[in-house]
Amino acid sequence: MLTCVIRYHIDPTKKAEFGEYARNWGQAIPRCGADLIGYYAPHEGSSTLAYGIYNVTSLADYEVYRARLADDPLGRENYEFAQKDKFILREDRTFLKLASTPHGTGSITP
Repeated sequence: MLTCVIRYHIDPTKKAEFGEYARNWGQAIPRCGADLIGYYAPHEGSSTLAYGIYNVTSLADYEVYRARLADDPLGRENYEFAQKDKFILREDRTFLKLASTPHGTGSITP
């Protein structure tokens, strides 16, 4: 399993547009084959960093997913929305592999 983390640099005056963009991906991404963990918008601290996080089984599955997303009507519409409204200034995509398994079941005591 691979986790794709997308770091967005967004226009801080267009947080509402990023929220709409995130909700649209919330519909399209799972439909196209990735396991969406979620989209995260700025709340406290930086007003320009946002994240999208989802899982795929492999890089080969990622390529299939991306092709489906490119053919998806909402996927295309959402991409065009971001291009037209220019609320995303930059995005960086990183693929990570979980390294902390197995997770402990212990609790933290004071």
